[in-house]
Amino acid sequence: MHVHVISPDGEAKFWLEPKIELAVNKGLGATELNELKQIVEERQNEIRNSWQRHFKG
Repeated sequence: MHVHVISPDGEAKFWLEPKIELAVNKGLGATELNELKQIVEERQNEIRNSWQRHFKG
């Protein structure tokens, strides 16, 4: 399970399992990556639910 994040500066992919961690980074700085990881952590339940609905639906 993972989530892609796209911004004007680049994009990143975060694994959600077995723990939230950066999988791919293309062009984003450390500060932005840390902020994005925090958002993914805060909203992980919503992201997981949406992921499951999308791929199991």
